[in-house]
Amino acid sequence: MKKSLVVMALAASAVEASAFVPSGVASPSVKSMAPAAAQQVAGKSFDAITTKPATAVALSATGGAAAKTEDDSGNAALKGTLLTGGYFALWYLFNIGYNIYNKQALNVLAYPWTVATIQMATGIPYFCALWALGIRKAPKLSLADLKTLFPVALCHTGVHVGAVVALGAGAVSFAHIVKASEPVVTCLLNFLLLGETLPAKVYATLLPIIGGVGIASMKELSFTWLALAAAMLSNVSSSARGVLSKKTMSGKQIGENLDAPNLYSVLTAMSTVILIPLMLAMEGTGFFTAFKGVVANGAAGEFTNKSLAKLLALGGASYYAYNEVAFQALGRVNPVTHAVGNTIKRVVIIVASVVAFKTPMSTGSIIGSSVAIAGTLMYSLAMNASKTKKD
Repeated sequence: MKKSLVVMALAASAVEASAFVPSGVASPSVKSMAPAAAQQVAGKSFDAITTKPATAVALSATGGAAAKTEDDSGNAALKGTLLTGGYFALWYLFNIGYNIYNKQALNVLAYPWTVATIQMATGIPYFCALWALGIRKAPKLSLADLKTLFPVALCHTGVHVGAVVALGAGAVSFAHIVKASEPVVTCLLNFLLLGETLPAKVYATLLPIIGGVGIASMKELSFTWLALAAAMLSNVSSSARGVLSKKTMSGKQIGENLDAPNLYSVLTAMSTVILIPLMLAMEGTGFFTAFKGVVANGAAGEFTNKSLAKLLALGGASYYAYNEVAFQALGRVNPVTHAVGNTIKRVVIIVASVVAFKTPMSTGSIIGSSVAIAGTLMYSLAMNASKTKKD
């Protein structure tokens, strides 16, 4: 089993490395070399210049400047590639941290709705500080804008709480295997709500996803129906969020300064407001009694008030951070690299969680998860090819 996991990790690393090869640097224009040429020529006598062929003069005048510009362009491309790679590394790191912190907290505090609410609310001080300090322009939204965003925020809430419940009810690896089936739900909702049909090749890629998740579920040693249902709730909510965004927001100006990071911030604030009454309805205030009990009984490693509060805060901070960095990372790459990056992320999280929690995985579960994740990659690439063909 461990050998299979190592092979998955190595394969993921190889694909990740190939995804960030710098593209070729364009040659500098002749116009940009003109000032340098004038300086070179100004220092020579008329005879010295006229005794050389015109081509030779042009080459000697512009050669050094051209080489310098090419070096500058090459350095800029390299810096851009390193920055993109850094964003992806942080995205994976924060995502792994979130899944580990989240599972550790849920292992001692079985209150997923309350934990999800705390995690959602943790990002609010961060983006409010950015707005207050002028680091990021604050969005300006009317009541009508908020009404437009409300269904999207409702779906955003379902994505998060479904994932947290799934992580609490089963293994982290199993939750992410089930979440790999999201493209199946997306295709179904696109057809039902938007009447959108896709090429046969795209639908064909759904077969390995369905088959892989089915095999992994049957062979999963830590299988629970609650984990499966909650992960599917997260999938349905995520797909519905995308469909509703397309249906209600496409080609429509909503407020001011509502770029992607600000949209995520607004959805975070709205989801927190939605979650608070739901949390109280589902779990009441039992979380606080359980918190005191964990500390008093010295359960699971003898937590103190400070260490348990720190664990919950780290879970919330890493949740917001990985989503924030994901916007930066995915905004710098093309759709193919985006698809590859998402696939690698899921593999990395599954491997990391198996290692961190020593989760046993059967051979069938490993095979099923590998097939499902490969199908997800093929789906993303097929969708990209379909969109490119339409354009």
